[in-house]
Amino acid sequence: MAQYSFGSGVLFGTRTDIATATPVRFGALQDVSIDFTFSLKELYGQYQFPLAVGRGAGKIQGKAKFAQINGLALNSLFFGQAQSTGQTLTSLTEAQSVPASSPYTVTVANAATFAVDLGVVYAATGLPLAKVASAPAQGQYAVSAGGVYTFASADAGAAILVSYTYTQTTSGSSATITNQLLGAAPAFQANFFETFQGKQVNLQLNQCVADKLTLATRLEDFTIPEFDFMAFADAAGTLGKISLAE
Repeated sequence: MAQYSFGSGVLFGTRTDIATATPVRFGALQDVSIDFTFSLKELYGQYQFPLAVGRGAGKIQGKAKFAQINGLALNSLFFGQAQSTGQTLTSLTEAQSVPASSPYTVTVANAATFAVDLGVVYAATGLPLAKVASAPAQGQYAVSAGGVYTFASADAGAAILVSYTYTQTTSGSSATITNQLLGAAPAFQANFFETFQGKQVNLQLNQCVADKLTLATRLEDFTIPEFDFMAFADAAGTLGKISLAE
């Protein structure tokens, strides 16, 4: 019986440049494409068509689209940075009011782990207030590193919306993206398989390096990250193995 293939398949990546690496799966895989390409060199005589064709340099390039955004997969296979538990969160347009009397300060809900100010707007009009270093006038605000916002007496009682980031350490993951030396990149083994009617296609690429990660959002649709990578030979000169039922 002939072998056919159907669906997006399953893709794993496992770091090869560190010891005891955890394999990671590309969750909710949408599609995978792996291109084997070579340059061709033609030998011509006095006629229009070549007398011989030789195959030159080759490359194996892969692209995967997946919907499950996993910090371990992105950091381990693309960024290769030190990873820690915890994450940065954003509080968007948190509702607050400037006190009616002095001091005209507002402490945001997550002040204990406040990170970055993202602006203040009037709740009634949506107009932004201008940020200043200190002593704000009407329509201005100042903010401390502890998440305390200071306003002018002229804005007493005003309803405002505050946006900012803060951190938490109990869940999620974070990695600081540093400016590394040229050439630095995590290497990984890629394992792809697809099964249909009881028959499998298996492809292993022993050494790969990712060259592109795209996070593109769209209105009324899911974010589908795209992950591009290229395979190369390992220390034994082997690129990988393809295994088929037929």
